[in-house]
Amino acid sequence: MEPINNTLKRVMKIPSFQERYDQLKRDVLENKEVQKFLAENDQVVNMEMVERGLPKLHEYMSQSTTCCGCDHTDQCTNLLNGFIPKLQIIRNSIEIEYTRCQQKIIEDERRESANMISSMFMPKDVLRARIKDLAIDNDSRMDVAEIAAKFIKNVRETGELPAKGLYIYGKFGVGKSFVLGAIANELASLKIRSVVVFVPEFLSEMKQAISDNTLQEKVDFVKKAPVLMLDDLGAETLSAWTRDEILGTILHYRMAEELPTFITSNFDYDGLENHLANSQKGDVEVVKAARIMERIKATTIPIQLEGANRRQ
Repeated sequence: MEPINNTLKRVMKIPSFQERYDQLKRDVLENKEVQKFLAENDQVVNMEMVERGLPKLHEYMSQSTTCCGCDHTDQCTNLLNGFIPKLQIIRNSIEIEYTRCQQKIIEDERRESANMISSMFMPKDVLRARIKDLAIDNDSRMDVAEIAAKFIKNVRETGELPAKGLYIYGKFGVGKSFVLGAIANELASLKIRSVVVFVPEFLSEMKQAISDNTLQEKVDFVKKAPVLMLDDLGAETLSAWTRDEILGTILHYRMAEELPTFITSNFDYDGLENHLANSQKGDVEVVKAARIMERIKATTIPIQLEGANRRQ
């Protein structure tokens, strides 16, 4: 058992409440940010308010009052991750208002942008793309980047969507899908929602949607999108039904409503028309294919993307 004298000596060394309070008060009043706040509000603040507000002032000075520049708000050391404190006077009391730091604003904007893009079966790397990330290593890639940037600039300056999107065609793996994702993300930053669809998987799902009675709902969701992006059109195995009742219905609606549509394909216009004319059963239906192409040409501007296969 510890001798009583040793216990008493240890207790006597513990600062009294008054001593700790006085030290806290000195620390707070010597803080430069607190001094600046008190000086700016010297016509309002009195010592009684300072005494009452000591806990708030200490809470304020114990945190970073500017964004610390961390890579993610999960690493933030403030009481509220991603928020910085600001002193203010409310009803004769010193209070703290928490506002988002720059990193928090960036992360929130990213989430809001992601929410503006509805994706069906698209890779995550495509959905994170931005126009500035496009590799410019040949003239066709430069042309595509310039046209995409011009489209975004026009939307930003006018606040309106053009009636036509792009028909980007080229060989497998040259980055056509990446361009779609980049444009979708730029539009998302302007609070414009895009629906990005990988056509082969989408058409397969439409067949399954018949059995669960969601076909019309899904077709309506796609056809009425402010901006629609159809990726890899021509890679699917077509039936007359998917061509005429699904693609035809969607494209007709968008043509009539003058809604911009972006399409990527391995085929140019003529090659796609030939593909559309040949159904799964081996039938050749030139007129119906021409009708679909009429709608595609009415809603897109063709541009070729060339380059090496970036997936190899």
